[in-house]
Amino acid sequence: MHSNSAKGSFWQQIRPALNMVVIVAGLGYFVDLFHITLFGVVRVSSFNSLGITDPDLAMKAGVLAYNAQMIGMMIGGLFWGILGDKIGRYVILTVPIVMYSVGSIANVFVWDAESYAICRFITGVGLAGELGAAITLVSETLPKEIRGVGTTIVATLGLLGSVFAGFFGQLMDWKSAYVSAGIVGFALLAVRLKVLDRNVVDKNKNAHAKVDRGNFMLLLTKGRGLRYLKCILIGIPIYYITGVMFTFAPELTKSMNIQGTVTAGNTLLWGTIGLTTGDFISGMLSQVLKSRNKAVAICLGCALVGCLIYLNLTGVTPFWINLMCFLIGSAAGYWAVLVTLAAEQFGTNIRATVATTVPNFVRGAAALVVSLFAYLKPSLGVVQSATAVGGVLFALALVSLFTLEETFGKDLNFTEEK
Repeated sequence: MHSNSAKGSFWQQIRPALNMVVIVAGLGYFVDLFHITLFGVVRVSSFNSLGITDPDLAMKAGVLAYNAQMIGMMIGGLFWGILGDKIGRYVILTVPIVMYSVGSIANVFVWDAESYAICRFITGVGLAGELGAAITLVSETLPKEIRGVGTTIVATLGLLGSVFAGFFGQLMDWKSAYVSAGIVGFALLAVRLKVLDRNVVDKNKNAHAKVDRGNFMLLLTKGRGLRYLKCILIGIPIYYITGVMFTFAPELTKSMNIQGTVTAGNTLLWGTIGLTTGDFISGMLSQVLKSRNKAVAICLGCALVGCLIYLNLTGVTPFWINLMCFLIGSAAGYWAVLVTLAAEQFGTNIRATVATTVPNFVRGAAALVVSLFAYLKPSLGVVQSATAVGGVLFALALVSLFTLEETFGKDLNFTEEK
């Protein structure tokens, strides 16, 4: 028998997903991506303010801070994910906010590249809890027929945070931008403390009280480790695109004979507008196709084509670079579908661990991606280095996707056994 949520008009199907739990979860992801994108937007101006004006030194300092942030997110993802499974989802929906808000404000007091990197690391650890907690909460509270709609709403709200960061980051000086990000974080904490009911948020923990919860070793047995790795590999092209194609667009386009000046602020702004658009489209596409895997495959194929076109442009104006960033972002906007797919692969006793660590290990892998790009740049050239790295990552993602179980409509009321 079909549930009532599967009947009636499309609007009647998605309306139950527009509730306060979903909106508050989405606002958390909004703040998360606002913080992450803001660094890319103010990177050049902040380093110039610190006296790091040489292009090569500024790029090295940027890679150091970016990698510190992403490594912090890897560590934080593991910590908050295990904590969320062991003691409940409510903790990781509230406590990390304090950490990343304080970390953001602390950026104002940095004095060199190393202190900047430390602040980005602290902020990264705190930010790691947001997306996984939001996706886990939404997946476990909505009916299975519309949980993809709920996670799409979360992702779309979140990616609007990137758009706002790209816009306001260019209007404000870098210190004011970081302070504003911290204040927004504390405002989110106040809203969550008022709106979320701990008993509702942690209902699945209470329902499966006797199972082994938050045991990361469960992911490494009975074939779960390979499944987990595939989920991570599928997501890495997204952060190749944001970490290399968008963030380092000024360096990439220097050899393309561009007629004008390309700025990271604009490429990140238009790229994240594209990601926001794409996340909504991919989420709805997965609902229409009734398949997570098919929706992600279409996105990966389109993003690959877009990257190849971008890297072969010559003699164009910045308008065309910004347009390509928007189109590539639109194609690569499968973040919500990916994290939903990953959460649906595993039982409720390790679901928060998976949903929190997969996106943050993807983000953390961006540190390796950017480092590999920088390592190959002297020998291959900047464009050829980006092409080689991207080619490998897209190939791994597609192979992983085609060998992963389809989870659309899967019942999530199960646990993983040793």
